[in-house]
Amino acid sequence: MSYKILLVDDEPVNLSLLKSVLQDQYSLFFARSAEEAILRLHQNKPDLILLDIMMPGKDGFALCREIKETPLIGEVPVILVTALSDQGNEERGFASGAVDYISKPIVPALVRARVKTHLALYHRQQELEKAVYERTLELEHSQLAAIRMLGRAAEYKDNETGTHVIRMSYYSKILAAALGWPAREQHLIFQASPMHDIGKIGVPDAILRKPGKLDADEWDVMLEHPIIGARIIDSQFHDLKSSPLLEMARRIALSHHEKWDGSGYPKGLKGEEIPVEGRIVAIADVFDALTSKRPYKDAWSVEDAMALLEEQAGKHFDPGLIELFRNSLPEILAIKERWKDGGDASCDILYDNALTMDSVSE
Repeated sequence: MSYKILLVDDEPVNLSLLKSVLQDQYSLFFARSAEEAILRLHQNKPDLILLDIMMPGKDGFALCREIKETPLIGEVPVILVTALSDQGNEERGFASGAVDYISKPIVPALVRARVKTHLALYHRQQELEKAVYERTLELEHSQLAAIRMLGRAAEYKDNETGTHVIRMSYYSKILAAALGWPAREQHLIFQASPMHDIGKIGVPDAILRKPGKLDADEWDVMLEHPIIGARIIDSQFHDLKSSPLLEMARRIALSHHEKWDGSGYPKGLKGEEIPVEGRIVAIADVFDALTSKRPYKDAWSVEDAMALLEEQAGKHFDPGLIELFRNSLPEILAIKERWKDGGDASCDILYDNALTMDSVSE
């Protein structure tokens, strides 16, 4: 591997000397000011920076701090090279984010040794970070596979369509984006929301599919399904805090039937006591249920469904989220058309395709 090193010094003689010491082993490029150094860094990210301190304008300490605060290049190690030799300047250099300090006049063997050491450390750090990332990705894929299986089990139990789950998952993601969530969190709610009704696995079919109204005892059983859902996730994944995806799925399963005014279940949470992902999924789930045809009802119009949501703002639903949902209707309706019921593909294929496309888009 040919490592790239950026040499920064306002004196051409110093750059020439460093070049003579390093050019046989590394790819070098040069800058004679802080401004030129930043430009070079963005044009051709190096593996190491050798930086002079005493420069006109922005000095090496300030430039080192700027580099360390800049995304994408901040992890590149910086070695300060300077004639300043007192301890205070060394401490100031390390405080600025430098990894080492070489005094002038330079000793070629020492420069080569320090450069070799820090390049090796940087390369090793990158390898470890890559390994951690790949392992995290592998775990997320395993967790997502489990969520898919459990989510499908809930669909079959409740006789829901696969496209309902896809649509409400997208609606949840769109609403999270409107709320200002970062892309990573939007992706998590898309992946976690299919688990919202997993607890219905624990509800007897005689209650879940009863054509008429439930009596009081039957409602008591139905009201337990959010708690059952949280227990199902807990029983399979004990260390939820290590998995943001599964922890979000658990919060959604437990809270998506809570209501803004405190009249929901299972805990009677009120307002912002309800986790925001639960408030998001509640709106997405109800809107899609209202606007979808079921054996027991015709599909509502979008206008009628929105009228109900807005009438329930401040009662059932978070009023701020209802406003954002209304503003996002063009995107919502595009998803509704794209993933409408009655397509030729199986629900399992549709669901896998939706999840795959969402992963690629991120």
